[in-house]
Amino acid sequence: MKRVGLLTSGGDCQALNATMRGIVKALSHNLDELEVYGFINGYHGMIYGDYRLLTNKDFSGILTKGGTMLGSSRTPFKSINEPDEKGLNKVDAMKQNYYKLRLDCLFVLGGNGSQKTANLLSQEGLNVIHLPKTIDNDIWGTDMTFGFYSAVNIATEAIDCIHTTAASHNRVFIVEVMGHKVGWLTLYAGIAGGADVILIPEIPYQIDKVLEAIDHRTRSGKGFTVLAVAEGAVCAADLKLSKKEYKKKMEKKQYPSVAYELADQILQKTGNEVRITVPGHTQRGGAPCPYDRALSTRLGVAAAMAFLDNDFGKMIGIVHDKTVRIPLKDSAGKLKVIEKGNQFVKEAKMLGISFGDGDV
Repeated sequence: MKRVGLLTSGGDCQALNATMRGIVKALSHNLDELEVYGFINGYHGMIYGDYRLLTNKDFSGILTKGGTMLGSSRTPFKSINEPDEKGLNKVDAMKQNYYKLRLDCLFVLGGNGSQKTANLLSQEGLNVIHLPKTIDNDIWGTDMTFGFYSAVNIATEAIDCIHTTAASHNRVFIVEVMGHKVGWLTLYAGIAGGADVILIPEIPYQIDKVLEAIDHRTRSGKGFTVLAVAEGAVCAADLKLSKKEYKKKMEKKQYPSVAYELADQILQKTGNEVRITVPGHTQRGGAPCPYDRALSTRLGVAAAMAFLDNDFGKMIGIVHDKTVRIPLKDSAGKLKVIEKGNQFVKEAKMLGISFGDGDV
């Protein structure tokens, strides 16, 4: 009898169920006896012993369902070694529940923070396999994370819908896309949706350059401009502020997000009417797209294969369309950002898309 645990941690996305299905179906077809335990609401369930025994019926019909049947929650890695309000050692509690259920492996589906906790548990002696989940596509060591393309589809559709109303009313529209630290989602959706300006965290923007892009379109006879802006986009001027000055600015909380600050600056300097659209958590919702269904199934099968090979302490990724096993210690804590000189960015600039940095 083999016993495995599943948990989904952090922000949800569209292919979590499909990935768990891939793991369990592959294991079930290659093992005579298997018990699967699902921890409820991520690491929280593992800490407090909230779990349930899953059956084959639980994994039937979930390939196309978004969200996660196990629920999810955020358990910040920075506080994982701190006792809870009752003094409970969270790491020890997770280990105890792992051994209580006599698990042979824990499969963790999560993003960067979840991966760091998975690596910690691996270093504590547990058999752990991590699968890269995030709409941000920012996990180091894999070309693609499941959930990313589904989110791209939704963000792109939002930009598509904005185009018609922007053209009808000759306005400037800002679509704020998810992504605090990296801009992969905004980059892909912005290009796919035909945005005129794309602002991402990795390329600090200059407001004057953004205004130049809007003015250029106006002088070219285009009555509207669409900006795809990552929620983590940063103004170059802010980077020049001292920590004290920046903290003082943030304490004022004049704007709810960067999109609103941009809109106000554009209005004040040009008089152009600006509208803001925030797709928000719709980017995490709905059914997974066909690509994500296929990717998550492949990653699930590859994770099952790693289990059968007794190859633990790994993240299952995909590189050059082949599944790979990356040591957790090599991937955890690393962020896959859009690096300077990125070819996709260069190609976008060749189309005339502005990144607000003045470079062509």
